[in-house]
Amino acid sequence: MPTNVNVEYAKAEREYLNARTNQEKFETLKKMLSVAPNHKGAEKLRADIKQRIAKIRGILIKEKKQKSGGYSGFSIKKEGAAQIVIVGTTNSGKSTLLNKLTNADVEVAEYPFTTKKPEVGIIDYYGIKLQIIEIPAIVKNFSETQLGPTFLGIIKNADLIILMFKTPEEKKLLDEELNEVDKPILIYNNQENIKDDIWDRLGLIKIYTKQPGKGRDHPPIAFKKGSTVRDVAEKVHKDFIKRFRFARIFGKSVKFEGVSVGLDHRLEDSDIVEFHLK
Repeated sequence: MPTNVNVEYAKAEREYLNARTNQEKFETLKKMLSVAPNHKGAEKLRADIKQRIAKIRGILIKEKKQKSGGYSGFSIKKEGAAQIVIVGTTNSGKSTLLNKLTNADVEVAEYPFTTKKPEVGIIDYYGIKLQIIEIPAIVKNFSETQLGPTFLGIIKNADLIILMFKTPEEKKLLDEELNEVDKPILIYNNQENIKDDIWDRLGLIKIYTKQPGKGRDHPPIAFKKGSTVRDVAEKVHKDFIKRFRFARIFGKSVKFEGVSVGLDHRLEDSDIVEFHLK
């Protein structure tokens, strides 16, 4: 038994050691975590308990699947430059936001749990397509519900989470249920420029290309922040690196419009790249 623990923790640990089934171990581990010390010296202890909880939860999910003959899951293929999920509590406005951002036609109602399955739409951001998925409402012990593990898998696979809730208590619930998810989060608070906020939080830039003597091509191409002319050349055509002479840049990454740069020039959002080849 670790030092500096209270009586409740010691009792919970004994219950865990005496547990016979995986379900009993799971319940006693959760109890251990709830009564474990919260000071800095106990961080390793709490992390170890969380790791054991996650491991046994996975075992329980497999056992449940085997007993039931499997469950009906959802497989959503990533499309576009990024995948975003809308995650929130019931009646927090998830479907309304999805309809606002896309051309999706999702039912919106005042009664709880309107969304029964993931709803998918596409955001058009200056010609760049972003996939957005509304996840059914998060509830207490979400990972233990029938499709909770499937929905959590979708969330973990996404590039950005838009979080929606109405009260501090609901925010706390979301934090607890998503504590194993490590993804960028954007809290929606009815901001008007939500598409711009999504784009900024994704850490992407949009780059246009053009041919000499012509206007910029459309649509732009999405790249990670910090990308260079080399990245664009490799994306546009496999031979552009071999045939590259220089590129002219129009946009925020240069002091003067049309200045000539090399392959290692770092680009900024909405830059236009004009390639000159051998």
